Amino acid sequence: MKEEDVNRCQIQEWYPRFKLVSTRTFIHELPESFVQYLLDDSGPFLLPVSISNEDAFPNRIHNPEEEEDYQVSEGSGDEAEPLSPPSFPELELKIKESIETLGGAIFPKLNWSAPKDSAWISTSGTLRCTTFSEIALLLRSSDSLIHDLCHAYDSCSDKTMSRPPNFFLALRKWYPSFQPEMECRCFVRGQKLVGISQREVTTFYPVLCEKKNDLEVLIEEFFNGIVRLKFESNDYTFDVYVTQDERVK
Repeated sequence: MKEEDVNRCQIQEWYPRFKLVSTRTFIHELPESFVQYLLDDSGPFLLPVSISNEDAFPNRIHNPEEEEDYQVSEGSGDEAEPLSPPSFPELELKIKESIETLGGAIFPKLNWSAPKDSAWISTSGTLRCTTFSEIALLLRSSDSLIHDLCHAYDSCSDKTMSRPPNFFLALRKWYPSFQPEMECRCFVRGQKLVGISQREVTTFYPVLCEKKNDLEVLIEEFFNGIVRLKFESNDYTFDVYVTQDERVK
């Protein structure tokens, strides 16, 4: 694998080519200050201050008595100044506008990866986000995104850098009717489709036994008619979703 192949798989690179057959997405370049915020593990876990007063945990109960337990009283000998949470007002405003345009709910991902390993920390247990604070919580809590941030090129035979010069946040429209059994991962070798598997591999879906032949035909037609013609790499994987009316996205 070469760096050009890895770069080609970044969402800000491939999405414009496949926009008409993909989930509607808005992509924002991240300021380096926000990237460093995601990487910083030297201090306490602090979410950015929201200029919209949005809370990543809107349903939590604030208990003033418990909060007092974490305050340092005068004369305790600890003179350290409390850390101020960061703030990214320009980025927050852009994200807020995009979320509203996409119908009020999105799921986020960086150049390559989504923070699936941190879905447990959200109030819904999913990647569904409606605010900048919820996005920041998922990104900041994800260990898998460290690969995007620090190790994207580790497997490249011509590696010259450890990270891309710029990072992007993709906001993808959230569909509540999404059926995980209809999402497939496809494997390409030598520009030929050599394998298709279910994307969510922890569950058995009987419907796939019934539909696998039909799905194979639909996905192969999609690959040969659209993907293969627009993607230059020889070996790669790509994910597709087959809708109820048998359209491949």
